[in-house]
Amino acid sequence: MNTTLVSFKQITRDMSASLDRLGERADIQREVDYYRETIGTIKTPEQFVADTRVFNFAMKAHGLEDMAYAKAFMLKVLKEGRDEPDAFANTLTDPRYRDFAETFDFARHGETATIFTKAQDGVIDRYMVQSLENEAGRNDPGVRLALYFQRKAPEITSYFDILADKALSQVVRTALGMPTATATLDIDKQAAMIADRLPLSDLKDPAKLDKFVERFANLWQLQNGGAQGGAIPPGSPARLLMPVSSMGISGDLLLQIAQLRR
Repeated sequence: MNTTLVSFKQITRDMSASLDRLGERADIQREVDYYRETIGTIKTPEQFVADTRVFNFAMKAHGLEDMAYAKAFMLKVLKEGRDEPDAFANTLTDPRYRDFAETFDFARHGETATIFTKAQDGVIDRYMVQSLENEAGRNDPGVRLALYFQRKAPEITSYFDILADKALSQVVRTALGMPTATATLDIDKQAAMIADRLPLSDLKDPAKLDKFVERFANLWQLQNGGAQGGAIPPGSPARLLMPVSSMGISGDLLLQIAQLRR
């Protein structure tokens, strides 16, 4: 049984090869071909959300797959764009909606919004990466989190970027050994706690970023009882065999235990 870290390393050792293998799947090829052939024919936000395959493809590419049901909500995002300070996407704390509005900027470009590279090949590339992360997450959610964090970390410019993204904040809290309860604290206090232990410059340094992600992967493995199958459900007898991190064992100690086991 592979550990979280080993599974992560297997994928990232040659990311291009990992993406190529995924792209050979017939179901992936069908969706990519349909999107490529169709997206340029879409001229309005209404047409965009009406084509379920195109819409779902784009939503998945932006990490918004779980919100694909909210077409009226996303239509408002598309119609208002990003240019105005009070545009709907700009009022939302989740940066993924702003990203979506920028990719498909009907408000600024009108009928030509879907002809740009970012709306065509750019979205296909993102879809492939997102699909790879989703596939990894089926066996171990920790691998998906590690891949996502590694991809997004260079874009982080403030501690509030981390706190605004549930996946990023989960990785950081795990790697720093911060109790889950810290998520209920005032956001400024949370930012200060992270700042004390994680310089943002570390996320721009590939070597330091690799070490941070490895630390997360090791601690995730210990806290969730094994890579295959993801987290162990509450109440499972296997929980009795897991480190009781929520009862005060620090992240540093858990990491030492992982190193000793290896």
